[in-house]
Amino acid sequence: MTPRDGGGRAEGADPTGSEAVAARLLAALDEQLAAADAALASRYPGDRPGRQPVHTLYVPADRYGPELVPASGAAALRALEEQPDGFAAVVRDDDIVARVRAKLGTEPVEDLRIDFEDGYRGKSEAEEDADAVRTAQALARSQRAGDAAPFGGIRIKCLEAATRARGVRTMTSFLATLLEHGGSLEGWVVTLPKVTSVDQVEAMVYVCGELERGFGLPRGAVRFEIQVETPQSILGPDGTALVARMIHAAGDRLTGLHYGTYDYSAFCGIAAPQQSLEHPVADHAKVVMQAAAAGTGVRLSDGSTNVLPVGTADDVRSAWANHHRLVRRSLERGFYQGWDLHAAQLPTRYAATYGFYRQGTPDALERLVSYTGGTAGRIADEPATARALASFLLRGVDCGAVDAAEVSGASGFDTERLDIERLHALARTGR
Repeated sequence: MTPRDGGGRAEGADPTGSEAVAARLLAALDEQLAAADAALASRYPGDRPGRQPVHTLYVPADRYGPELVPASGAAALRALEEQPDGFAAVVRDDDIVARVRAKLGTEPVEDLRIDFEDGYRGKSEAEEDADAVRTAQALARSQRAGDAAPFGGIRIKCLEAATRARGVRTMTSFLATLLEHGGSLEGWVVTLPKVTSVDQVEAMVYVCGELERGFGLPRGAVRFEIQVETPQSILGPDGTALVARMIHAAGDRLTGLHYGTYDYSAFCGIAAPQQSLEHPVADHAKVVMQAAAAGTGVRLSDGSTNVLPVGTADDVRSAWANHHRLVRRSLERGFYQGWDLHAAQLPTRYAATYGFYRQGTPDALERLVSYTGGTAGRIADEPATARALASFLLRGVDCGAVDAAEVSGASGFDTERLDIERLHALARTGR
């Protein structure tokens, strides 16, 4: 006999034919949307895996040497020793102060950019040629000694006609020398400044490919980031968001978008005293960058403040307070990386970053435990927010703000189980 359900209808029967209709529709839709599905997966692969540095320290090429990273940590610690009360008054958390001191003693610089552009002025062609070779040798030496930052790169001059030859020449010479002296390209990028057209981005892709072929490197070994510091890189002549087209023109060679505070502000006609990474023109540019980069795997970095913690005790404390506030502001707006221009900015970079993650961790854990356990919590989170909660915790662990043991001890999670791609599986099983 044919099994029947409670209503007397044979199990598996479909008297309305809806299942057959749905199957035909699905097959037709799969065919119709195949190209769109493939394009979506290609253009928006999701977050880039791995650690993102919390900052980039820019150093003019003529000031760079193999000992720069440990020297920067020592300089930052001296600043704390000279102004312990001023720093404590800004941070107001003894645990964070201790964590900052430990960070400065072990990994003071997470990302270092050797600058051959605006920070490197008044040099002759011969001097830049010599510095390109010398700095590449110094980086290779620091890598061998274990003193290099975990991430790094160079900023070249832009691809506008007047500086194009110089930029390409420096990039080529630096790369050739670094490879010749056994240097590593792991975590290494080239910063392309003052981008004004998609054509320049496509040209940079071409340059990277040719350098790989010329030096026998695997495809993708040479990558770059775009510095958004011209209005043309945000708004094209046709009124479209040109930065979005730049991202997709660059493909997987593009690692990040870095906002350039002062060039962008100046191009927009903002007077010097009002130029800041929190000016409305800056916020507009960064919101466009954020929307354009979402889901692409391209990371974002905020700009810098040129108010440096030097001078009198009051000057230093005021600059620290300003920097600490601005870093926290950027973090709250989803910019998890930013520029630093001086070693004495490193303490407040880490203090603000650590405070952001430590203060948010208990709530993130509570919400994530409720979500993955399928229990009703104070907030009804959706999958996208749960992914953001997991990402928040992973960023906190990566930068040293939160210990992995704190996360696993409070929730039973470990950092592997908090991997974003596995979050949905956790939500289904509740384990």
